[in-house]
Amino acid sequence: MTDREHYAPGAARGAQVRKDGEKWTLILVRELRHSRGKVWQALTDPVHLREWAPFDADGNLATIGTTVKLTTVGAPVAQVTETTVTRADAPEVLEYKWGRFDMRWELEDLGGGTRLTLWTNIGHRFISMGAAGWHICFDVLDRLLSGTPIGRMVGPDAIKFGGWQRLNAEYAKQFGIDPPDWPPQAARH
Repeated sequence: MTDREHYAPGAARGAQVRKDGEKWTLILVRELRHSRGKVWQALTDPVHLREWAPFDADGNLATIGTTVKLTTVGAPVAQVTETTVTRADAPEVLEYKWGRFDMRWELEDLGGGTRLTLWTNIGHRFISMGAAGWHICFDVLDRLLSGTPIGRMVGPDAIKFGGWQRLNAEYAKQFGIDPPDWPPQAARH
């Protein structure tokens, strides 16, 4: 069996939701055993992003003002977004948009490791799904940085993964919302 076959995500943790009018923000926190420099590289370097993130980047995100195309991975139709990095304070804060989603990454020193915080706006109906997906992405990122990569799990591949369904339900409960019917009942038959 491969490491991927043994992978099982832990419980839903380190997440909050904030609502400002109609805007919902998902805040995910993960403590990683890796330096901020190493985590920063994984967040900005297109080669690293291809190993764990739900999108591919055609350039490096490490410099303010850089324009990069982000392509969603695993979507039925490729969704390409051109974004400009609006903040890149290495290795502390990175900001850009992914489509209509604001992406803010904060990296804090944590006793030889890094506390990684993602702030992103997301539609209320999909907030638990987004939390579950990012949870798995963070697990894949941690394994990649530890030298035991298990391969990117995003989009339909993540949803088919049994742990994603559980995480989706756990985050929905944590956020006080009904979990979305995903995949929809009609698609299951």
